[in-house]
Amino acid sequence: MSFFWHGVQDAWQLIVSGDPYLRHVIWVTIKVAVVSTGVSLLVGLPIGLALGLGRFRGRGFGLVLANAGLMLPPVVVGLVLSLLMFPAAPLGRFQLLFTLHGVYLAQVVLALPIVVALTAAAVRALPEGLFTQARAFGASRWQQWALAVREARIGILTATIAAVGSALSEVGAVVLVGGNVQGYDQTLASAAIQQVDAGHYADGMAIAIVLLGLILVVTAALTLAQRRTGRPLQLRAPS
Repeated sequence: MSFFWHGVQDAWQLIVSGDPYLRHVIWVTIKVAVVSTGVSLLVGLPIGLALGLGRFRGRGFGLVLANAGLMLPPVVVGLVLSLLMFPAAPLGRFQLLFTLHGVYLAQVVLALPIVVALTAAAVRALPEGLFTQARAFGASRWQQWALAVREARIGILTATIAAVGSALSEVGAVVLVGGNVQGYDQTLASAAIQQVDAGHYADGMAIAIVLLGLILVVTAALTLAQRRTGRPLQLRAPS
């Protein structure tokens, strides 16, 4: 037990001393989380809204794919993407293997189904009468989508929290696609594994403490945003 507490003390010294390696890994982790979550929301929200509100052939299959994406094994995603990124493979021309851009792509692939599935579920849970009333008031399709986003905002924020959490904690895909290159594309989670494998337990523990703290801060901020979403929108007939 004393060994554990000595490790915590050493870890705390690394954190408060502003270790350059630790600062860089934190910065890379934040970039990966912001970029992958932003792209996933930009692409996934319209798809989730279409699956939640649309009435078209293939919608059920799309929902199945989105929900299946929630259970994608990250290691398998990383393996498939790394194979596709080899020089002679379809994505080889983009030179993404062992680069930070490749890590971005891997995290987007993992986060996108989360955004799509949870957004669609949140929209489908809204009362059908809400959109019937909106159409009766002359709302266009875009206005109905905007209404759906507003009314399902808590569920969409939940999808955002889940996407950010995936980006912060993912290891397998980052290691396989990015190569876990120290000082370049390491994230906090992948760096913690490398440090522990190398026997640097204090460094590994420091990285783990920072990662948990970052997850707590981000989750608290997004949860606070959920609580401050305001009252439901009140529809009024046009004058």
